[in-house]
Amino acid sequence: MSEIKHNTVTSDTVTQYQLHKTVVLVGMMGAGKTAVGRALAARLGVPFLDSDAEIESAANMTIPEIFARDGESFFRSKESQVIGRLLDEKKGILSTGGGAFLAEGNRGMISDRGASVWLRAELNVLWNRVKHKDTRPLLRTEDPYATLSALYEARVPIYEQADLVADSDGETAIEDMVNRVIAALLTRPDILERN
Repeated sequence: MSEIKHNTVTSDTVTQYQLHKTVVLVGMMGAGKTAVGRALAARLGVPFLDSDAEIESAANMTIPEIFARDGESFFRSKESQVIGRLLDEKKGILSTGGGAFLAEGNRGMISDRGASVWLRAELNVLWNRVKHKDTRPLLRTEDPYATLSALYEARVPIYEQADLVADSDGETAIEDMVNRVIAALLTRPDILERN
């Protein structure tokens, strides 16, 4: 398998990284997977992929519209197909929806063909990021905070199975979050190496 070499400019020096596997960002809605993923991909000079955006593009519908029309189980099935395709296409940074890592099949696929990084954020940080957005179909309930809290409690033990963790505290700038993720990735030379 050929390896991809990328140049990254940090300060006044050029650092080369070798990305060996697609890095899949996992975690709760509001953890920063898309924002951090885009910045991380730019820093490493690799493609940024977003499974939710790919699903919306293929369906020509938003995620909430898909949930409303076809239900969550239909969406999860399509999500698994898209993640598999994206893992096979090219090495890069893949942002997934909050529920994607919950499926055992997805976890196995990610582990076999990529590496997962959990963007770990506390419940209050997540709530502050999502409470004013209406694009989260799972939070369209009578008590969205209670719903988020229940999702958080149920999902954290599954996210803990990720290969690596980077803490997202709600106060750290995106570029500093990218530094945290790169530092975590560099602990695994089978994922990322500095040349």
